[in-house]
Amino acid sequence: MRVNLFTFFGHNMSVFRSFTKATADRLYFRNTGLSLPIDLYFFIRRKVRIPSFSGWGWMLCLVTCLGMSKLAVGQKFDKRAVLAQLHLVNGYWQQKHTPDVWAFWDQAAYHTGNIELYKLTKRQDYVAYSEAWATHNAWKGAKSDNPRSWKYSYGETDDYVLFGDWQICFQTYIDLYMLDPKPYKIQRAREVMEYQMATPRTDYWWWADGLYMVMPVMTKLYHVTGNRLYLEKLHAYLQYADSIMYDPQESLYYRDAKYVYPKHKTANGKKDFWARGDGWVFAGLAKVIQDLPTDAPHYAAYVQRYQELAKAIVACQQPEGYWTRSLLDPDHAPGRETSGTAFFTYGLLWGINQGLLNDAVYVRAAESGWAYLSGVALQKDGRVGYVQPIGEKAIPGQVVDAHSTASFGVGAFLLAGVEMYRYLDN
Repeated sequence: MRVNLFTFFGHNMSVFRSFTKATADRLYFRNTGLSLPIDLYFFIRRKVRIPSFSGWGWMLCLVTCLGMSKLAVGQKFDKRAVLAQLHLVNGYWQQKHTPDVWAFWDQAAYHTGNIELYKLTKRQDYVAYSEAWATHNAWKGAKSDNPRSWKYSYGETDDYVLFGDWQICFQTYIDLYMLDPKPYKIQRAREVMEYQMATPRTDYWWWADGLYMVMPVMTKLYHVTGNRLYLEKLHAYLQYADSIMYDPQESLYYRDAKYVYPKHKTANGKKDFWARGDGWVFAGLAKVIQDLPTDAPHYAAYVQRYQELAKAIVACQQPEGYWTRSLLDPDHAPGRETSGTAFFTYGLLWGINQGLLNDAVYVRAAESGWAYLSGVALQKDGRVGYVQPIGEKAIPGQVVDAHSTASFGVGAFLLAGVEMYRYLDN
């Protein structure tokens, strides 16, 4: 969209003459070939308090301000560099880790990123790695074959079949099925989810992480089977989750019911929204909306909730581009954290790419998030650092540094990077 320069600057003709044109979010300098984000123009005007500059004068001021404030807006990225970083990260992980590991959430979350990178690159070694992992786990999550013993509270043994942390693996199994449709790949997924849907209970998703773990399973199986019960139960289970974890005032999710304010508070007496927990929800909603037909029941409600989350998320981003572990109280557990940041960056970039987040504030937040992920979290050898270890809350004093890495953090990094590539490619 073009902007009328005279209308934009009014009577201040000295400023008007410094620019040749304006778009919705950028100003273009006369005789320099350079441009400046409109919001950064006003930032400099407020901070420097000088009424006008020539084009080159503005750029000198811009460099000074960027040096002082470390702003990330307006950065330039190259899609070839992004792709190289993705290969570096995934190559490092697969070289250091065998696929012969369990199908619990921490490993399964990595494979959601690995498969997304395969979809972009068609690298057969990537899909073979996930195939080997699925085969090792017999295309199952928790392995009990006695439905009468199946549970859905927290548990890491084979009888917790209905616990969502054992169901996230089905996402990858279904993706592998779509590449090579052999029924055994989704036999267990269908058995488990159809048993679950046949029960009258709706309280299966009692923790925020579960929305990423299982919501996309429901939409993927709907695509495979055409059974609309998957969409009906998705909505019913999400309504229950909202009733115990969602804060409509902040448009954010608590990790689970025991963290709801004022029963639980941060060290400074504030509401405690765990970054990775809201990252799971935000990324899960993106995946659900991506798979849903636009005429599906509740599609508009899911989009609205996703957009409300996006607005709340960008409001608490830190200047370096990351999000702290407690979103609304950065001092509770200060410092960099990659897993929540990666899920937020993925969700923002996905929404931008799909035309659901059109305001420039989302572009700036997504670019800033990727600048942190690719420039700070990513180490030279391909390790992804600053990943908070397995847990469920922001912990004051917990050490999270460049050596802190984990499978789920790598998976989130891959998801964000793939969407960053698509963003640049478009």
